[in-house]
Amino acid sequence: MKIGIIVGSVRQGRAASAVAQWVKSVAERTEDVTFEVVELSEFDLPLLTSATVPGMANRAYDDERVVRWGQAIDSYDGFIFVTPEYNHSIPGAFKNAFDSLAPEWMGKTVGFVSYGAGNGVRAVEHWRTIVANFQMHAVRQQVSLSLFTEFGDNGLQLEERREGELTTLVEQLTDATRKFVLADELAGATR
Repeated sequence: MKIGIIVGSVRQGRAASAVAQWVKSVAERTEDVTFEVVELSEFDLPLLTSATVPGMANRAYDDERVVRWGQAIDSYDGFIFVTPEYNHSIPGAFKNAFDSLAPEWMGKTVGFVSYGAGNGVRAVEHWRTIVANFQMHAVRQQVSLSLFTEFGDNGLQLEERREGELTTLVEQLTDATRKFVLADELAGATR
């Protein structure tokens, strides 16, 4: 089983990369699961302008960068979205990346680690409604970090309780992902 930890910001100097590395370091304590950090910025995705709706493209996208992105997303059984909150919502580049695909997301699991001035909770609220469109199973636990108190000149300065919160998120996510993967295998389905 393989979980992608998606760095949902493409900004220079983004804090999301450090958060994703922390998530990976805690998540890797889980046996029989591979966790990989996926830097959205490495895909250089174009704005979604294709006349073909991604859900109708049958994974045959107009742009090679989108094809490569789709292949990467297809290779994961579930995800942890590391998402900042921009202007009370989600980052535009991350939303564009999500919207550029369709079947690659369908029916998979997702958990959320957010950060921002309001701990990123509004971004997660928006993500929960968005991922529901692809019948993704979003776990209940989330980790919401304060940009004011948990980020500093010396990197992350997380509150002591955060590791326990993340451990719970990873447990919920891996349990749910195992169930979905097993159900797919029993049904003979392929993704």
